[in-house]
Amino acid sequence: QVQLVESGGGLVQPGGSLRLSCATSGFSFDDYNIGWFRQAPGMEREGISCMQKGDGSTMYAGSVKGRFTISKDNAKNTVYLQMNSLEPEDTGIYYCAIDQVSCPIGTYVTADYWGQGIQVTVSS
Repeated sequence: QVQLVESGGGLVQPGGSLRLSCATSGFSFDDYNIGWFRQAPGMEREGISCMQKGDGSTMYAGSVKGRFTISKDNAKNTVYLQMNSLEPEDTGIYYCAIDQVSCPIGTYVTADYWGQGIQVTVSS
């Protein structure tokens, strides 16, 4: 069965960096788009980054473009989200997710499978 397990969250100061990991099993990267979503306190969940199956092209929300990078390690079945120059507005619960059809960015949120989420807090 499909499993997605996030790790690497925590508390970081503004301007700092974190790398989130999403350990996956039960499916092939060839068959699914892979995305990272976040839900800030009191806000709707939004898609912030996505890597398309096939050519591996990547997309980012405007709020994180240039600061966040999505990548994957096929040998480890793991997806990463490198987050640099973090801001308090980046605080929230971060989820990895996969979908066979969509690679959503923004408030259109859909996925076939979700991880359980992990907290990221950016604060001094």
